[in-house]
Amino acid sequence: MRALLAHWTRTLACAAGIGVSACTTVQTTSSGVVGVDRSQTMSPLVSEVQLREGAQLAYQQGLAEARAKNVLNRDPAQLSRVRTIAQQIIARTGAFRADAPGWPWEVNVISVPEANAWAMPGGKVVVYSGLIEKLGLTDDQLAAVIGHEIAHVLREHHRERAPEVVTQNVALGVVGAVTGVSPGTLDLAQLALQVTLQLPHSRAQETEADRIGIELSARAGYDPRAAVTLWQNMTQQAQGAPL
Repeated sequence: MRALLAHWTRTLACAAGIGVSACTTVQTTSSGVVGVDRSQTMSPLVSEVQLREGAQLAYQQGLAEARAKNVLNRDPAQLSRVRTIAQQIIARTGAFRADAPGWPWEVNVISVPEANAWAMPGGKVVVYSGLIEKLGLTDDQLAAVIGHEIAHVLREHHRERAPEVVTQNVALGVVGAVTGVSPGTLDLAQLALQVTLQLPHSRAQETEADRIGIELSARAGYDPRAAVTLWQNMTQQAQGAPL
């Protein structure tokens, strides 16, 4: 029990920005042409491997729910387009992480009106059809979106912010949301969902994803300038303004 309490004390202190010795400073990617070189602080609370395992389980559960609702990959042409662009970008991820092109990437399209896309640790990507249809995305713009989401994965932004979710849950007394069948065992699938869909990325992380995403799309042969109009349109969409 004392060892468990000590573990939580160290990891929660790390998440709060104190007791830094409990954390590890890492550089998840090379800097690339865009020069992303911020050192990242990772908590011992959860490893990259563990978070990937949780993401895999959560992703498959999400796909099963979408399949049951008949909204998974409904448009073969749209799916082919998204996967073709994604595969071209994934093939260039080695510029930032040498092993990344060989990760078990998965790319799927869910037919919902929301204009959104996201990616989970380990390379589990989802694009919502509403993003493509509402914004009328060109291939260059779609490449910017996919590159941005893939960049979050390469930089392990989800893992970097995972302790925030844990500390929030613990502070609220929601122990069941972060523990499994035994005390101190994380529900990694739930954690992966929370850091992907509920916890916003920091401004620094979003800037890194923008820069890396633009380089990835350019390396894949897409026009990086398309990102400018893309983000303008997405901002208008978020504010409810006409496109």
